[in-house]
Amino acid sequence: MSDMSAQSKAETWSTSPCAGCKIQRKRCSQNCVLAPYFPQDNPHKFLLVHRIFGNGHVIKLLQDIPAEQRADAVSSMVYEASQRFRDPVYGCAGVINSLQNKVSELQSQLASTQRDLDIMSMQHANLLTIVNECSGSLFLNGSLLQSEDTPANLDDGDSMDLWEPLWT
Repeated sequence: MSDMSAQSKAETWSTSPCAGCKIQRKRCSQNCVLAPYFPQDNPHKFLLVHRIFGNGHVIKLLQDIPAEQRADAVSSMVYEASQRFRDPVYGCAGVINSLQNKVSELQSQLASTQRDLDIMSMQHANLLTIVNECSGSLFLNGSLLQSEDTPANLDDGDSMDLWEPLWT
């Protein structure tokens, strides 16, 4: 019989105990719910979750959800616990609020930049119209096409009066 009990002991201890069982000083069975998500080499991860949620709640939660969603649930619990440890008052809600404020700030900066771009685009169009009217030249897609009967320079003093509204 001692051979049978030794064999069953070997089966239950075929893997090293998970971080959850190790911290609680319990035997880790092969069907331990915590073992796949809290390996022995990372006890800090389980310790955070254990301090915030408690062992019973973690096990109950993992048992109540489908196996394919457990890894995401553990990841979420670890993140929530680490944020609660950093900020005991707000936790994840503080991070979410901070990110929402940042998004609002960036949206207002984007709107302001868009307005500035629209203004510059209108100024550019006005400038092209003024230059085209003054010089008798034609602009197509921002490039200057010189007409044959128009002088190439605008160095006379009268042409500077036309540029004045652009600078004021």
